[in-house]
Amino acid sequence: MKTDFIFYELFQSTPRVLFELVGMTAPEDGMYSFVSQEVKQTRFQIDGILVPHYRRPELPIYFIEVQGYKQKDTESLYHNFFSEINLYLNDYRPQNDWRGVIIFTERRFDPGLPQHYQDYAKSIRLQRIYLDRMAEETEGRSLEVEAIQLIGVKEQKTAERARALINRARREVTDVSSLAEVIELVNTVCVYKFPDLSREEIETMLGLSDLRQTKVFQEAKAEGAEEERDRLLLLAVPALLEAGFTTEQIASKLKTDVPTINRIIQQQHGQN
Repeated sequence: MKTDFIFYELFQSTPRVLFELVGMTAPEDGMYSFVSQEVKQTRFQIDGILVPHYRRPELPIYFIEVQGYKQKDTESLYHNFFSEINLYLNDYRPQNDWRGVIIFTERRFDPGLPQHYQDYAKSIRLQRIYLDRMAEETEGRSLEVEAIQLIGVKEQKTAERARALINRARREVTDVSSLAEVIELVNTVCVYKFPDLSREEIETMLGLSDLRQTKVFQEAKAEGAEEERDRLLLLAVPALLEAGFTTEQIASKLKTDVPTINRIIQQQHGQN
């Protein structure tokens, strides 16, 4: 399992986590969105970009790379990274300045800056983060960042740290849905760290088996599924309306009822 998706899923749902990792105060909610962007000339896909709100040209774009293994071609990481950035800037000509962030799960995976890019070594344009070096720095960290730090913790200490983090979450998080999200993130990181164990074995190791059977956790899981369903409806309904479908046809196609479709339409109109 690659580490990339763990970070990209987290940055998409909670962009403030990146700012905490790089030691900056996060802008207010809604100022950044996490996207995957195509570079036109090469049809290359840049997987991680934090793009500021279009009304905030003073905020920089963040290009994000996650590296969880040692490359055979040691110089390709930085050559590719900066090439992708320059192609993006040429294609889209954004008003915003830019920053590059490379997250290494271990310090040894960083091949070092090639000679061509030494000017970035002490520049604000490039920040390199080593999770194994910051693994013990937990004071003042959010639950999400502390969960990500588990990737850099030695395997023999991971289970203990993960259980402690889950207990902290249970003490501090009052919203059940938010608690379920943190626990799922911890569980996902442990699945990555222990590929030879099944999910059931990992949940037992973390003491999650009993927790998942509790009424509040089951309710949170159902609530999360409903929220995901509503999110998909918000995306699908406007497109089907534009294509000429009636509300009855949309309801049938999306396997829901007409009042639900009307509610989505009203909600869309309220946002416009």
